[in-house]
Amino acid sequence: MDKQTELEVQAAAFRRLVEHLDERKDVQNIDLMNLAGFCRNCLSKWYAAAAQERGVEMDYEQAREVVYKEPYADWKAKYQAEASAEKLAEFAKNAPAE
Repeated sequence: MDKQTELEVQAAAFRRLVEHLDERKDVQNIDLMNLAGFCRNCLSKWYAAAAQERGVEMDYEQAREVVYKEPYADWKAKYQAEASAEKLAEFAKNAPAE
């Protein structure tokens, strides 16, 4: 696979991942973190960092809007549920030490 095709395939896979996450609003970020070690917010941070590395000015909130497909505050108000004590305990157990 040539480099341009590889880049296009990677971009298409990213777009599909964002679309899939958008289709699964029932899956909370804490569920993603507990299962996979990353969430929509992590993806937003990675997106912003990649843009900045390429000289594109983009902050975290702008990147969140790409991933959430709307302002994060709006998404959170509509779709984010309160995390259970069990999910929070699992997250705390698995969270990396800072």
